[in-house]
Parts: sequence; structure tokens; C-alpha cells
Amino acid sequence: MHPAFSVVFFTTATGAGYGLLALLGMLGGFSLIPADFWLGLVGMALALGLIAAGLLSSTGHLGRPERAWRAFSQWRSSWLSREGVASVATFIPACIFGIGWVFLGRSGGWVAIAGLLAAIGAAVTVCTTGMIYASLKPIAQWHSRYTLPAYLIFAAMTGSVLGNALLQGFNVGSNAMLILALLATLAGWGWKLATWRYNDRLEISTTANTATGLAGGLVRSIEWPHTEENYLLKEMGFRIARKHSAKLRLIAQALAFVVPLVLLVLVFVAPWPLAALSSALAAIVQFAGVLVERWLFFAEAKHTVTLYYGLE
Repeated sequence: MHPAFSVVFFTTATGAGYGLLALLGMLGGFSLIPADFWLGLVGMALALGLIAAGLLSSTGHLGRPERAWRAFSQWRSSWLSREGVASVATFIPACIFGIGWVFLGRSGGWVAIAGLLAAIGAAVTVCTTGMIYASLKPIAQWHSRYTLPAYLIFAAMTGSVLGNALLQGFNVGSNAMLILALLATLAGWGWKLATWRYNDRLEISTTANTATGLAGGLVRSIEWPHTEENYLLKEMGFRIARKHSAKLRLIAQALAFVVPLVLLVLVFVAPWPLAALSSALAAIVQFAGVLVERWLFFAEAKHTVTLYYGLE
């Protein structure tokens, strides 16, 4: 699949934003982190800013971005439409929570309820994003049990690492948030390795023979259906060399998992403000690594429509 940067950035930014929003909603609403004005303002601005930037970026992949609003009407059958509805709906409790927690300095009661609803909305929206890809049967690498949990794990991972950076930056860091960030990063690394192992061993049963229903012999194209590249080849026929894929997997692992883990461990022993600097670097490096991982997520996927063009 063609890895359009708009979609790569969208899935990365919204995952981190919703992950951070869910943590702030639960921890701030139930007084587990202080209702400090500047901490809350920066945290909510970062979470909602990432979400908004990701959603706006996703429209760049549309042929007619000005008609994006029409997608909301197909929520009965389209995961993309459900994602749009869920993302907009989540902003309502998120804004109510932000007003109470940030501007009024309150927690508990209706603020806690709004924070909990925002966290639930964030999780639901991430699930709908994952289902956009997990529901696509023609792409075997996505239509598996690994795709949906990956989106949830990565949202928790990037959100908790951002949350740790936020708390450390205001010198109110907690070991609980730091441990959560470490465990989520380890979980993300393990899940990504398991996903790659599954995809590398995947045997796709669909061939030109099964697609045409011709059982005997080898079915092949004697000439290309088109004399030049068309939309399907551009979007569905993207291929990445195995050597480049292996190199990018190493880069993704180093940036998304290894370096952040080292920097997060340093936070345990480093005094402030070095702990805050290490936490911020961990969040920045991890975000870059997830961009590489998400680029590979699209680039390594194969759509069965390419069989029509003689591509295996």
C-alpha cells in the first residue's frame, strides 16, 4: 500500500493524543494528578492539539477534502465514518473536563464523570481507527488479530510517555506514570515483533487462479491492463525492497522502543531538570520512531487487487 504521509501522521498523532487524553481524563478527574492550571492547560492543549492536527492531516489524503463532512453520514456501515463520529463526540466531554479541571481547578463529581467519558471516547475512537484497517479482508497483513490491539497498545504507549514528560516537566513526576510508560513501551515492542513475525510467515491463499476460478495450470497476464500507472497501482501496488524493509524495521525499533526505554530508565536516577529533559527526549524520539513504524505498516501491506496486474 502507498504510505501517504498524511495518513501516517494522522494515525501516529491521534494515537498519541487520545492516549494522553485518556490518561489526563482518568488521573486528573479522580485527583491522582494535581489540578494545576499550567500543567492542565499544557496537557490538554497537547492532547487536543495532536488529535486536531492528526484529523486535519487525514483530509489531505482525500480527493475532495471539502467533502469530508459527508463521511459522517455512513456510520451504519463504515468504520471510517464511525471514527469521525466518535472523534467529534469525544471532544464534548473532553472540553467539559478541561473547563472543570484546568479553568476551575476542580476534580471529582461532574469533572470526574466528564474525564471518564473523555477517556472512554478516546479508547472507542482508537478502536474505530484500528478497525478501518483490520476490517479490510483484501489486505491480509491488516486483516488479522494483531491490528486492533496494536492501535490500542501504541496509543497507551505514546500517551503514557507523553504523560510522563508532561509531569516531569512540571516537576510533579510520579513513579507510577514512569513505570506505566516503561511497561507500555515494552508491550508495544513485543507486540510489534509478534506482528512482524506473523506477517513474515503469512501465506496468502488468494492467487490469480483462485481469483479467476481456473483450477488447472498457472494463470498469468499476457499483457498489462494499462499502459501507464493508474490510481490502483499508485495506491495499492506500492512495493518496498526487502533490504530496505529490514533496515527500516531496525530504525523503527531503535527510535520507538530502545532509545525511549533507555531514556526512561535514566529518569529513575537523574535529578530534575535532567529527568524532565530525558523524559521529553524519550517522547520526541518515540514519536519519530512510531512514524517510521507506521510508514512500514502501510508500505509492507499487499492488496489482492495487484494480482490483476501480475504482481505477487
